[in-house]
Amino acid sequence: MYNINRRKFLGLIGCGCCSIVMPSCSTVPITDRKQLSIIPEAKINQQAAAAYENFRSKSKLVTAGKELLKIQEIGKKMENSVSAFFLKQGKPDPTKNFAWDYILVDNDKVVNAWCMPGGKIAVYTGLLKITKNTDALSIVMGHEIAHAVARHSVERMSHAMTINLGTTVADIFLGGAINRTRNTVGQNTGLDIFKLGIMNPFGRKQETEADYLGLIFSSLSGYDIRESVKLWQRMAEKNKGKEPPVFLSTHPSSKKRIENLEGWINEVIINYPPIKT
Repeated sequence: MYNINRRKFLGLIGCGCCSIVMPSCSTVPITDRKQLSIIPEAKINQQAAAAYENFRSKSKLVTAGKELLKIQEIGKKMENSVSAFFLKQGKPDPTKNFAWDYILVDNDKVVNAWCMPGGKIAVYTGLLKITKNTDALSIVMGHEIAHAVARHSVERMSHAMTINLGTTVADIFLGGAINRTRNTVGQNTGLDIFKLGIMNPFGRKQETEADYLGLIFSSLSGYDIRESVKLWQRMAEKNKGKEPPVFLSTHPSSKKRIENLEGWINEVIINYPPIKT
């Protein structure tokens, strides 16, 4: 039987994983950041659509009124602006296969919004108490739409697959040492070392990218993106004393977010003015 030492074995595993991963990269629209993409976007969109319909059927929704109409109006403007922007640039429209839909969830206790892959968007009534105006709401919706446009779900699932593959193979060779260490640390601290060390920084990168792209989409749609700073100041005040340390959070801190937005606003206003659709 051919013998190989641990270092060589792990080196070969690393090369093997790279051979799978390297040809499976894509580029985030506008930012041009390279991202891992080993799962078909169409498959994730299909799964997301099914999950979205299930959510809709079980949730209490606002089905009429000016708040729902405002959300739909902002969404339609962004749909058209994003498509028009990429058409004008002569680049593929990342939303061409989206089946856009918008719902308003009747829950004042939840300050949140999300966009599933494929353009399925939900806004909670609790968020409207913080956004307060159309421009601020456009900032949040632009951010959520940016996650879908940038294929962050594809990236996260692809990244998780490579982590699980690498750790599983290595753990077999190491006799379960990785999982034993992970479980011991978790039992003693309540923390998952892989989540802290790998997944969370990855999440913050995506959140920051979505902030930037969302600002662009809001500007292209004709909204006042200077409202973004005021929005996050209000959000910071609401979360005062509740935010976890930044290294434990998948989101940038409100302070860091505001600093980023202040640094981007002038550039975005100049380079991404409202686009005619």
